[in-house]
Amino acid sequence: MIDPRSAYVHIPFCHRRCFYCDFPVVPLGDRADGSTSGSVAAYLELLQREIASCPGGPPLATVYFGGGTPSMLTPVQVEGLLEALGHRFGLAEGAEVSLELDPASFDEARLAGYLAAGINRVSLGGQSFDDGVLADLGRRHRGADLREAAGWLRRALRRGELASWSLDLIQGLPHQSAAHWDGQLRQAIALEPPHLSVYDLIVEPGTVFERRRQRGELALPPEDLAADLMEQTWARLTAAGYGHYEISNYALPGHASRHNRVYWSGAGWWGFGMGATSAPRGRRSSHPRTRAAYAEALAAPAPETGHAPETATTPEPGGMPFDEQLLVGLRRREGVNLQRLARQHHLDPSLLEDLRRRLAAYEQRQLLCIEGPRWRLADPDGLALSNGVLREMLAWWQELEPLSPRTPRRAAAP
Repeated sequence: MIDPRSAYVHIPFCHRRCFYCDFPVVPLGDRADGSTSGSVAAYLELLQREIASCPGGPPLATVYFGGGTPSMLTPVQVEGLLEALGHRFGLAEGAEVSLELDPASFDEARLAGYLAAGINRVSLGGQSFDDGVLADLGRRHRGADLREAAGWLRRALRRGELASWSLDLIQGLPHQSAAHWDGQLRQAIALEPPHLSVYDLIVEPGTVFERRRQRGELALPPEDLAADLMEQTWARLTAAGYGHYEISNYALPGHASRHNRVYWSGAGWWGFGMGATSAPRGRRSSHPRTRAAYAEALAAPAPETGHAPETATTPEPGGMPFDEQLLVGLRRREGVNLQRLARQHHLDPSLLEDLRRRLAAYEQRQLLCIEGPRWRLADPDGLALSNGVLREMLAWWQELEPLSPRTPRRAAAP
């Protein structure tokens, strides 16, 4: 097994929970600040303890601070976590170190502090430029805040203080039309982000949006319009020079997220913090999603990883089960070498022919492209309609072993 060279650090704190969010977060109120909150300080002590207990490995090539709202931490607090990671692993020369920022949670001086602390890539959680939409999402910032924050990032990039930055947007929102979405894309391109992440709205269980949908108060676009919006996104962004390298991600040359590619390639990574998922040395695990359970788990770390996971799977090649490697591989523009993946997992090759027959309709419509050993979704139509293909693949896999969907039908081991 290859030791991971990437780490994800979960910062759960937010001012408020957005209406679509089901992440493990801890809302502290609109006036909260990481420098004065006892909850933040106590959680950072747990993170430091977990990092110190990790068995370590080679220097990290990517680090990602996600959340939650990591920019609720002060630059000094972020620097302390980076120092802990550096002490335990080391940071490789040219490592990509990303921090998620909320437009309402920082100013230009605070940004300078993060950059001085070692952050060199920023993910800006904009979601929309429309003030009414932002209010309906439960977001704290407004369009003017987003445009101002993007200006600070653009200037830092031009000065060479920042290696790259990304802007997040959500499509398929309630009452959204093609014309409205085109306006959002035009505003995004005008801000010159080197990277754009465009996510489809998913109504998750337990969220405010789910309760609104149950009451008939959430007017979501029909499925055919949602597919049209994705194709519209592809047309507008590729015309502006962005490469579509993953279903939800576009980048100018040289600005694809190295950290996210780790997940999509099936490589291993370390995950620190409540709710974080790890896949080190061929073993995948998840941390508890509450602070209390996370603290309790740290008191008895698992000997293999220094973590105390809530759930864990048996070792798998590349740190990820076959079905997950297949699904995340197909999210990428280049797709996945399915024959090689099947060999890695000792899967009977005849089953791939069964899968191909099951997906024949998608292949005939040229949504699924099978080029020798490599399977990929056509760009943009196949990627826009990927949910249907991925659902069929997942159903096929689960039918192989109904009692144990993680155990494939294997060929005889060599």
